[in-house]
Amino acid sequence: MTTPSALPPNQVQLRRAVASSFLGSVIEYYDFLLYATASAVVFSKIFFSSLDPLTATVASFGTFATGYLARPLGGVIFGHFGDRLGRKRMLVLTMTLMGLASFLIGVLPTYEQVGALAPVALVVLRVLQGVAIGGEWGGAVLMSAEHATSRRGLWAGFTNAGAPFGMVLSTGVLSGTAAVLGEEAFLSWGWRVPFLLSILLLAVGLFVRLRVAETPVFEAAGGRAARVPLLEVFRHHPRALLLGVGVGLSAFVAQGTLTTYLIAYGVRTGFTRQAVLNGLTLSSALAVVGIVACAALSDRVGRRPVVLAGALLMAAFGFALFPMVNTGSVTVLVIALVLGQAVIHPLMFGPLAALYAELFPTRNRYTGASLGYQVAGLGAGLGPLLFAQLDASSGGGSTTTISVIIAVCCLLTVVCVLALRETSADDLASDAPAVPAATDA
Repeated sequence: MTTPSALPPNQVQLRRAVASSFLGSVIEYYDFLLYATASAVVFSKIFFSSLDPLTATVASFGTFATGYLARPLGGVIFGHFGDRLGRKRMLVLTMTLMGLASFLIGVLPTYEQVGALAPVALVVLRVLQGVAIGGEWGGAVLMSAEHATSRRGLWAGFTNAGAPFGMVLSTGVLSGTAAVLGEEAFLSWGWRVPFLLSILLLAVGLFVRLRVAETPVFEAAGGRAARVPLLEVFRHHPRALLLGVGVGLSAFVAQGTLTTYLIAYGVRTGFTRQAVLNGLTLSSALAVVGIVACAALSDRVGRRPVVLAGALLMAAFGFALFPMVNTGSVTVLVIALVLGQAVIHPLMFGPLAALYAELFPTRNRYTGASLGYQVAGLGAGLGPLLFAQLDASSGGGSTTTISVIIAVCCLLTVVCVLALRETSADDLASDAPAVPAATDA
């Protein structure tokens, strides 16, 4: 077996970059998705206790959605400086911001203690989380993709695989804390523990990240970064940006449905909170393998066929998901979660990291990839909020409309994927984007 010291310097840096991107993604999504889980099972009682249960759930998902609304802003801010100053510097800042925001959520006073100031402070910290993760993803993907000389889909895919692993960590710590302390202590103070642990994860993440060198593709570009990368993306690559949003939208709507909305829906239909979280933890763990496998598959057969297969399967699965949950069987619930999150969703999600990097040239790649991905990511934040409102307006009587919305988003992805050429064989250093620049069209 080859030891790290015996590897060529570029391979050592590739391994460090992939490890840093994966670990960074785990930490960022631990913090970000910890909030998602808490918003479904805790925050409605802690920060919106003056509202009736269903309205409180909608309000809790609303604060959850604000983080997603802030993600494109984070993509623009950190993308701008990442394109001009380098990927590594921005990644240190995004990780630090996320860790501190999550830690502060853990020390927030409740509604009973300070009234309306509590949910306001929660929203502010959630926005900071959104800004941080909006800048993190693009830089983490480019650190892996721009270090890779082959199998770019696989190496970049580890960044996306960090998301479900972060979910495993967040749900595991949250449910473990609840099991040890009991319901009363958990709602009183125990829910804070997982957020406070963020500071320890931050220390580990920074130690790994500081050892990674800047990407060779960025260094080779010299000073050729766009003066204002965002304007250049809008001016010369608007079609690539819009198609990128369309390609990723269904993956995020499905992600929000399976990892956030289904927690509240499952509990409301009769499952215990722990049963739903256990199923979600298992499906998230298996999704790590599924995402890496689908990312690697996209190197062999192309990004387009893998994403297309996932979108078509998810469009159909959306109509089976809620009837499976409604059976009341824990086994069927777990099967539904595993099928959706660990088998079908990775087909759409696994190749996205490399695909977004391949849509834009080096001089504005951080900005373009981040903005496209994070705008698409609004589907994961707004989807649960919309579905909760639809559920409330119908009195919880029908989920058909939700399934139709999922299917429509999947069909949009199919159309957008077909409008792109295959990008898996592209050289990132060549600066030839998957969609011609507007001035060349």
